[in-house]
Amino acid sequence: MRIAIDTGGTFTDCVFEREGQLCALKVCSTPRDPTQSILSVLRSIGASKQSLLRHGTTVGTNTLLERNGARVALVSTEGFEDVIAIGRQARPSLYDWFDGPLPPLVPEKLRFRIRERIASSGEILRRPGARELRRLAGLLRASKAEAVAVCLLFSFANPANERAVETALHGLGLPLSVSHRLLPEFREYERASNCAVNAYLAPIMGSYLARLETAARKEIPGARVSVMQSSGGIIAARAAAQEPVRTILSGPAGGVVGACDVARRAGIERIITFDMGGTSTDVALVDGVGSGPVTTRESEVAGMPVAVPMLSIHTVGAGGGSLARFDAGGALEVGPESAGADPGPICYGHGVTPTVTDANLLLGRIGPECFLEGGLKLDAVRTRDYFDENRGLMTDFKALAAGIVRVVEASMERGMRVVSMERGFDPRDFTLVAFGGSGPLHACALAASLRIPRVLIPRLPGALSALGILISDAVRDYSRTVMVLPGSAEIVRAFLELTRRGARDMRREGLTAIAVRSVDVRYAGQGYEIEVPWTKDYVSRFHRAHRGRYGYADEQWPIEVVNARVRMIARAEPLRLRRRPLHPGDGRTAIVGKRPVFFHRAFERVPVYDRARLQPGARIAGPAVIAEYSATTVVPPGCIARVDEWANLAINIVAKPLSARH
Repeated sequence: MRIAIDTGGTFTDCVFEREGQLCALKVCSTPRDPTQSILSVLRSIGASKQSLLRHGTTVGTNTLLERNGARVALVSTEGFEDVIAIGRQARPSLYDWFDGPLPPLVPEKLRFRIRERIASSGEILRRPGARELRRLAGLLRASKAEAVAVCLLFSFANPANERAVETALHGLGLPLSVSHRLLPEFREYERASNCAVNAYLAPIMGSYLARLETAARKEIPGARVSVMQSSGGIIAARAAAQEPVRTILSGPAGGVVGACDVARRAGIERIITFDMGGTSTDVALVDGVGSGPVTTRESEVAGMPVAVPMLSIHTVGAGGGSLARFDAGGALEVGPESAGADPGPICYGHGVTPTVTDANLLLGRIGPECFLEGGLKLDAVRTRDYFDENRGLMTDFKALAAGIVRVVEASMERGMRVVSMERGFDPRDFTLVAFGGSGPLHACALAASLRIPRVLIPRLPGALSALGILISDAVRDYSRTVMVLPGSAEIVRAFLELTRRGARDMRREGLTAIAVRSVDVRYAGQGYEIEVPWTKDYVSRFHRAHRGRYGYADEQWPIEVVNARVRMIARAEPLRLRRRPLHPGDGRTAIVGKRPVFFHRAFERVPVYDRARLQPGARIAGPAVIAEYSATTVVPPGCIARVDEWANLAINIVAKPLSARH
């Protein structure tokens, strides 16, 4: 039995296969101990022995955002212990005298130095002495550090000194994050930051995953637990506990993988993904589903660079649980704070501050009787009372609800502009794939604002991230800086070394993998490089890629190969979904009632459809509401929704819809 569970801030989503059928389940998250909601899911679905459990987690992300990780010590080459604080000397807010950057994860008193030196060529200029190593171990023991990051200068060229430090510190019994194992690449600040982040997360993630594995195997004897990485690949829980920095965007990565799979089946190549959950919204642009989503190594999380492979995802602090309030000047603000699962929105029965979900309920977009098929009762009367108490200068609760929707949609629209227009892409050339528990509620309005002509709502939209986790390949990434001219034998030697290491690691997990090789290339003298596949024509590929990204290329200028990369991939068993024949109709038999829904400053009585009853080929003209177990889709006036052969909702935005935002 294959099971994927994505733990979000508000809900924990599960997708699993049973007797060839794809099923979904949503339960409320338990933020204080996410394992409780996971165990609740496993009990509810009756997981069988020898189950494969795949997990998307927000533990790493939340730990960084909330700054409640481990007490980390950093060991550096003498004279470079403050690199973690100096960084690139770039101020995020140039003229802000008060809210400067967050302090580094490692305070000054926990930065330790060691007298050693490796040259850029890899030559050992000075080895650390045994006496000094013993002294270092004693200082670290006295510091009460909970984890240690080791990042020595030029250790990527020769790790001998770093290995000596690593050996000397093993006796401390602390998690060690060592740069030549984690990220053997040049750029000392990014390497040090990566090690510090990994060390900061290691005790918490290690403890969490150990508890999860123990609890899962107690519930399901023989269960195997894996974790989704930010790169869109699966890794064994034991490996994830050692390198938690690779799991920071675990859940959102699953959503992008799932959206690509849905789009590929539907024959769509260019998509913008829109994943609106309870706490945040994640958007990504994929210009060619066949080649997969874009991976970057230049990400920044909570103000810190993270150089491991991550899908290029932009996150906005706006979700269904985002809190709404008035600022000192009387302006309405929504987010980034969220009600989460505890206390949750007002309509769940415990919250007292208006949220986006509450606003959608009062505007008729969500029906109390349809939410999770009645599994969670929504209290509209309580919500209306609290909205009346908190409406500020608004005329009534309806005006406040409509205002909340306008503000949150404006915030999400800005996020979509970041991944499209600000990167040179025209949104009109793409399809918006909307998912998450709240995504289908707002998708058509956002598509209209950006002139996106088509929206695709997948099957099980509220659990698509879990579906992406279920179908993801097992992946391990390896790299090493080589810094050589094209044609150098050092490139081939690096590939052989990385491939041998990768094959060994995958065999330990019982997997057979293929190696995909690539190189980072740049013009000599440039500060940044472009990754291209390792092929016979990789130099010409680089020139084409450079011209596509920067608008020019100089084929006469010398180039250098900076990094060699190997990605080991063990293919996942594909889902065997059935394409169903189309039966044209108007979906009238799926109507379960009518209710007032707010459009264009007024309520309009519209039909409510049960998505489970809609047959492929059904055509629905807006305005309409399409309800299902995991989400609700709003089809505004002027939009036409059709059910395709894969049970997706394909919505044509034929006119600018009149929604609560206009």
